[in-house]
Amino acid sequence: MQNFEESLYNSFEKYKEKSLKIRRFKQKDILPLIQKLPFENMVVGHSYEGREIIKVALGQGKRKILLWSQMHGNEATATMAIFDIFNFFKEKGVDFQSEKEEILSNLQLHFIPMLNPDGAERFIRYTAQDIDMNRDALRLQCPESRILKDNVGKLKPEFSFNLHDQGTRYSAGISPKQATVSFLATAYNEAREWNEVRIRSRQVISHLNAVLQNFIPGGIGRFSDEFEPRAFGDNIQKWGSSLILIESGGLVGDLEKQEIRKLNFVAILSALLAISRENYGHFSLQDYENIPQNEKALFDLKIENAQIEGSGGKDMVDLGINIDEKNNPRATNYTHTSVIEDIGDLSVFFGLKTIDAQGAILKPISQFPALVEKYKIKGSTPSQIELGGKASFVIDYKSAQKVILNGKILD
Repeated sequence: MQNFEESLYNSFEKYKEKSLKIRRFKQKDILPLIQKLPFENMVVGHSYEGREIIKVALGQGKRKILLWSQMHGNEATATMAIFDIFNFFKEKGVDFQSEKEEILSNLQLHFIPMLNPDGAERFIRYTAQDIDMNRDALRLQCPESRILKDNVGKLKPEFSFNLHDQGTRYSAGISPKQATVSFLATAYNEAREWNEVRIRSRQVISHLNAVLQNFIPGGIGRFSDEFEPRAFGDNIQKWGSSLILIESGGLVGDLEKQEIRKLNFVAILSALLAISRENYGHFSLQDYENIPQNEKALFDLKIENAQIEGSGGKDMVDLGINIDEKNNPRATNYTHTSVIEDIGDLSVFFGLKTIDAQGAILKPISQFPALVEKYKIKGSTPSQIELGGKASFVIDYKSAQKVILNGKILD
């Protein structure tokens, strides 16, 4: 018999909000979805550029929970999951009926699905004032920051969920495993002490780690808990609400984070049920600290044991290559751009993809006109393979060649 979380995972497609398919959706895409919800919603303020910031509330319980997403405009994975959760609660079938009733009778849920709609419009981290809202908890220079603090102050939530995306190249410890999801029970002071409020955070996180290990074994990380006095997570913990930070990282092949969206759906609902039942108290500090820390141990592509043509005797070097996204002018889509991030002994790092170039020489692709023609490569290509340069070259094994074009391996 499946448990609650396994059943959620396997039935996810039934609740998935099909209109949200890619991360670069805008506020105009979610407003019609909010208007159709059978739950209370209210405008709690406006962004710097005047866009509405909306809170959705459901549940009749006395214990209040506040959840918000996209305080960084380009971190949209949990926003998609929130709309999947709305579909879960509004569905009238018999599936999960007892769990729904239990959550909604014990808890009062308050969601702010898109806290930074101006940033989402541009798909950037910052607000329209070029301020990182998550470093604005003290000065409150952004209207969006003031809205969040005002809601925390009025609601006085028992738990708060701060939902983010992190870089896709974080690893779970020093390992080749991507940190697909990472957690943090934020510190509330420089000493990083554990009071009752923060203990609840780490216990729920330990519960979520146990749950998600069933779906992404070894793929869960934990952020370092140095106190950041300007951050909302640290301050909300200090203000008395148990703060749970969830960061959506990377998963090979999941460019639009649809699998990670599903994991958010399962994790958040599992957390709400555990909070409703108060059955997380058995988890210890050791359980929390056993979650490996996030590390920067990954490259998108690692080439090992390479010799670069004309390198002046740099035999047997490794190359670490990363691929990043560049928004199109309207931030509705993106292109990839690559960079050779590091050259040398990279034996302590891992690649999401790895090529052994033993016995081969790396050469500029411009030396192979037949390959340029075969792959219809247009425009100029790098004449050198160098640190900081674009990752487009040929791995020449003499008997065969492997083409790397803008960081991607071509067949």
